[in-house]
Amino acid sequence: MNKIFIASDHAGYSLKKFLITKFSKRTNIVDLGPKNNTSVDYPDFAKKLSKKVSSKKGSFGILVCGSGMGMSIAANKTKNIRAALCFSIKNTQLSRLHNNANIITLGSRLISKKKAFNLTKIFLNTKFEGGRHLRRIKKI
Repeated sequence: MNKIFIASDHAGYSLKKFLITKFSKRTNIVDLGPKNNTSVDYPDFAKKLSKKVSSKKGSFGILVCGSGMGMSIAANKTKNIRAALCFSIKNTQLSRLHNNANIITLGSRLISKKKAFNLTKIFLNTKFEGGRHLRRIKKI
């Protein structure tokens, strides 16, 4: 498995720690912060993680905030990043199959820890289909 980076803001801190516990038994997961649930600015952590994923070919990222939306918007400002806000099995699968997303963003206030874990497993285990989808991604 490729390297996985994870970060959150204060609202996503608890879910981030849960995911680290679940995934650290299976893979190399690197926590980029924060170290506690004190209020922080999510764009700082989205940028830090996005730069890591962009510079390490084949790596993935997990970003968690209250809604997942802020992290997604901030992460997608980085070149070669395709961050997808995932909330269902289908949209998670399609984010990988058709969009070759390399960062999953999750909303800690909108989905359960169990669902976040399951969606992240799906995200990490779904392969990009390529073909016509690659042509489209190159246009981004």
